[in-house]
Amino acid sequence: MKISIITSCFNREATIGQAIESVLSQDYPDIEYIVVDGASKDRSLEVINRYKDRISKIISEPDKGMYEGINKGIKAATGDIIGLLHSDDFLYAKDTISRMAQEFERTGADFVYGNGLFVDPDNTDKVIRNWMGGSYSKWKVRHRWLPLHPTCYIRKECYDRYGLYDESYKIAADSDLLVRFLYEADLKVEYLNEYIVRMRMGGLSTDSARRKKNVGRGCQNVPEPRLLSYTHQTAKNGLEGTAIYFGQTEILRMG
Repeated sequence: MKISIITSCFNREATIGQAIESVLSQDYPDIEYIVVDGASKDRSLEVINRYKDRISKIISEPDKGMYEGINKGIKAATGDIIGLLHSDDFLYAKDTISRMAQEFERTGADFVYGNGLFVDPDNTDKVIRNWMGGSYSKWKVRHRWLPLHPTCYIRKECYDRYGLYDESYKIAADSDLLVRFLYEADLKVEYLNEYIVRMRMGGLSTDSARRKKNVGRGCQNVPEPRLLSYTHQTAKNGLEGTAIYFGQTEILRMG
């Protein structure tokens, strides 16, 4: 089973090296690693190129945002499973991908997610928040629960069937995709009760201000993400809360 890991990077020279090394140090033998750089203006590409002999594919060209970069990576991927690792984050342990692969093999799942740690940006041994994913159900998604996005590993065929990240959403395409996959689709979803990733506070995984600046690669006037909320309307799919909002901005309408 080949697992493709995609890192989208833009101006992250200080952290991209650790993200890359956390993938290259994995003990799992069949990893395809794809790094997509959005034409960074700092030394990010120089850092990435230090590892070019060990990275499967490097794409460096201007794009319209992080989600376009991720979509490029997914389209280029040849693995059975796809996982994302943001350029500020790093995998929890050297056997993280092995454990993930074992869970797919054991369960035959389409979608596996786990736990994550939010850590201090300067002292990554200092845990700021412990995110436990918990069990999955459509009822929980209907009532505003979603797993931590960087812990989610998904079969490539699911992207082929249900679509990629919607690039029209500048900061909420991950929520849109998770709802499509976890509520609208009928996937076999499993919770792996293990830590998958450490995420720096202030990185793109955790900082809304940076997401506004970087996810759109300079896009302005992007709303700040807030807790998901739902309107209550009659929907074809039976979901009472058919419109999902970040603050006052609608990010997804179902039904």
